[in-house]
Parts: sequence; C-alpha cells; structure tokens
Amino acid sequence: MDEMNETAHFFGNSYLDARSKFRAAALAAGQSLESFILEGIQGAQGEDLSMDVATLGPPRASHLAVISSGTHGPEGFCGSGPQVACFHDADLQARLHATDTTLLLIHAINPYGFSHLRRVNEDNIDLNRNCVDFGHLEQRNAAYAEVHPLLLPDEWPPSPANREAIAAFIAQRGQMAYQAAVTLGQYTHPDGMFYGGTKHAWSVRTLRGILEAYGQGRSAIAWIDMHTGLGPRGHAEKIHTGSAGEVPLARQIWGADLVSLSENDSTSPPHGGAVSLLLPGACPDAKVQTTVSMEFGTQPIMAVLDAMRGDHWLAQRPGTPAEKAAPIKKAIRDAFYTDDDDWRGMVWGQTRTAVVQAIYGLQRAHPRK
Repeated sequence: MDEMNETAHFFGNSYLDARSKFRAAALAAGQSLESFILEGIQGAQGEDLSMDVATLGPPRASHLAVISSGTHGPEGFCGSGPQVACFHDADLQARLHATDTTLLLIHAINPYGFSHLRRVNEDNIDLNRNCVDFGHLEQRNAAYAEVHPLLLPDEWPPSPANREAIAAFIAQRGQMAYQAAVTLGQYTHPDGMFYGGTKHAWSVRTLRGILEAYGQGRSAIAWIDMHTGLGPRGHAEKIHTGSAGEVPLARQIWGADLVSLSENDSTSPPHGGAVSLLLPGACPDAKVQTTVSMEFGTQPIMAVLDAMRGDHWLAQRPGTPAEKAAPIKKAIRDAFYTDDDDWRGMVWGQTRTAVVQAIYGLQRAHPRK
C-alpha cells in the first residue's frame, strides 16, 4: 500500500466507520479505551453515539498533549483521520516516550452531529459557543436578529429575493460584518445558527470530566482541537482562542504564523465560548497550558455558510422527502470534509507537525526535572 492510500485508509466514511477505525487502531496498539455514551439518542445508522478516549505513550507522563475531533459534527471526518494515524506512527510514539509525554486522543466530542451530519449537537447547540458563564452572560451579537430571517428562509434553495437581500446586507456593511453577525454566537434564537444554548451541553460536561481525569497530575498541557471550513483548501490556520496573555506561549510552541481571536487576525471573527476555554478550570494545577484550533480550509466561506443554512432549514422540516434532503446533506458534508487524497494528506502532514511541535514545545516551556 503506497503512503497516500495508507493515509486515506485512516479516514472514515461515516461516524460509525470512523469510530470503528479509531477503536480498532487503539486496541491493535495495545491501548485501553474509555467510552462515554450519549444515552437515549441513536445515530443515523441506528448506532450508539459515544465520545471515545484513548492514549498513546507513557500513560501518566508529566506532560500531556491532546488531539480532539468532532467538536462540530462532520468536521470529525478530518479530525478522526489523524487520530487513527497516530496509532500507526511508531516514530511519533517513540518521541512521546523519549519526552515523557502522554498523547490523549478524544474522538467525536459531538457524536450526534458527526453521525447525523450536523455541525450542531442534538439540541441545535454550537459547542464552540456553549462554554460560557450562563449566570453572567452578556448578549454581544445584536446583529444576529437582523440576519436570522434571511438565513432561514421559508423555501430551499433560497429565492432570488433572499439572495438579493443578503447581497444588499453585505454591500452595505461588508462580508466580514455579515460573517460576524452570523457566526459570533447568539443566545436568543434556539432554532437559529451558531446558537450557544442556555446551559452546558452533555458534550461540554463530558469533555470537562475527561480533561479533569486525564489532566490530573500533569505539569504541562498542550491541546489541539481539529476544525474545518475556513480558509484556503487544505491549509491549516492555527487559531488561538484563549486570552491575549497566552498568545506568546502558543506562538513559541506552534510558530509565528499562529493567529489569535484576541488579536483579530484570524479568518474567524472573534467569538466566545470555545471548548478550549475548559482547560484552565479543568486542569488548574498544570503550570504550563495552551491550546490551538487547527482550521483546515475546504470551500469558500459563503458556500460553507450556505451549506449550514440548508442544514438548519432541513432540520426544521423532518418530513422533507429524501430526494430533496440528500443534496442538502451532501452539501454539509462537502463543506466540512474534502474527500480527496491530497487534502487528506495535507491534513495528516500538518497535524503531525503540530503534534511534534506540541511535544517539544512543552519540553522547552517546562523542562522535565
């Protein structure tokens, strides 16, 4: 099997396939598995839905590197592949042992969205807008109310009038203003896009528990959360989502090309509530900790947003005939996963580099005694 085809083999064709590959690779590598079942909800093929966890390297090392996948449902296709590849990478595993680093692999943070090809979870919640203090939540996105009726029209595909109304909004305020209004996160329209919810979702509560359990006793932690849908095809933008004070350490580990939401130099508009914000509270004793979201480009942003609009439209109409639903589902899958060998190769290559950077970056930031 040549290297390109072997890389392609790591990626699943569905949530069920991706989960099977992850579990099989972990067991074949002699690693234990822990599964957290989302009770009472089935997958698209009637399967159980689970967030699965495994480790590589020394299990209780002083340093912890984390790769998580599937925060946004079908983005899990991208994240799962490199996780599976790590189990087949003897050189990477040797580096983990040499640096006293555990690699924690968290598979399918949002198993419902992964299986049903929905970026949101079972409650229409965007998990990367859900990690906020709901007791002191301030509404920061008044513009969403303006665009909500445009985003979710009565018919799909959208009418020419709907397209013209969105074009007029963009012409008046700019594409970045439109993107920000849509994606910043909102807490007022439960049926809308980028909805943050009213309480922490099952995935967020479960993820925090995993971080607490596996992060206990670690002196240094670096977390890579895998995403898709923004930027040039196949290119990984490294986005820091934490506070401005953490940016120098993140750049020390992942390079000067890392961008930050706090500095407003990312293709993603600033937003709050990312799952990476769980780390300080879950692992308060780690002297060094930092996070990065790797955002792999797939399609132009307007095409991605349109695919999400169609998905929300479909979710509100469960009786839609299969012949009308199928192209909508294909569009959302294509928006977040490029089913081409070269794209998958770029994903694995850049992810592996980021993992190696994390391993040695932690060593520089907090040398073992």
